[in-house]
Amino acid sequence: MGEREVERFLTSLAVDGGVSASTQTQALSALVFLYVVVLGRPLGLFEGLVRAKRSRRVPVVLTRDEVRAVLVEMRGPAALVAALLYGSGLRLLEALQLRVKDLDFARREITVRGGKGDRDRRTMLPDVLVVPLTRHLETVRAEHERAKRRGEGRVELPGGLERKFPRASVEWGWQWVFGAARGHFHEGTGERRRHHLHETVVQRAFRAALRRTGIAKRATCHSLRHSFATHLLEDGYDIRTVQELLGHRDVSTTMIYTHVLSRGGRGVRSPADRLFIPAGAQSPRRSLSPLRQPLMLPIPADHRT
Repeated sequence: MGEREVERFLTSLAVDGGVSASTQTQALSALVFLYVVVLGRPLGLFEGLVRAKRSRRVPVVLTRDEVRAVLVEMRGPAALVAALLYGSGLRLLEALQLRVKDLDFARREITVRGGKGDRDRRTMLPDVLVVPLTRHLETVRAEHERAKRRGEGRVELPGGLERKFPRASVEWGWQWVFGAARGHFHEGTGERRRHHLHETVVQRAFRAALRRTGIAKRATCHSLRHSFATHLLEDGYDIRTVQELLGHRDVSTTMIYTHVLSRGGRGVRSPADRLFIPAGAQSPRRSLSPLRQPLMLPIPADHRT
């Protein structure tokens, strides 16, 4: 079978099977891999391929009370990671790949390095997470010192930094904020190293916490980032500020959160709310103040990881 047969198969997935755009793309990638790597016969162009339509979905957003309920149900490092997703608007992998040097407690900033699109950005470090993160890092540093005494304590470095700075991989500043519980042996050097916490650890903990709260929404860890953006807009912060904090290249990507605000992007009330107002009652005022601070996270000061 050649290009035409593959093209008809992929078109059938979209037209007859009604699959999503991501499913069709996954099938295309698998077939390209088969022909290029396994069969050694690269595929040509698909001129008549019918692509599945990519749907524009409204993100799942949790209310402030729902976020509080989920975070209270989580424990350990997974709870701190989830709190950073909501408190700083990080993506899950961005939070897990944080190094110690990326946290600036004095300026209350987090530097995200090599985020989506390989772009760096800065976002806020919530005040309520300073104490839990400090205590967590004390535990991590103690373990790192014990590992160094055993001749271990190395981590992976990005790019070619390992060749340029051979000793940097054992330095405290380059250690993962959320390191994995177990180490692994590096294939090239045979050294025992530590990777960052795996995404599934946080995802499983979040799903279990969501299930215990009884919240019926189909939320994921990424819903905490959606909630971060939506709640900032509800608090009156301008959309360009939210765009910078999220690291979106285009403001149109951030605009989707204006469609899920509980009171509209400009505080607009439905005319149906004014149809029946009891005599003598005043219509509630819903003003947006850019100086109002977001609700703090329910992480107690003595939270232990």
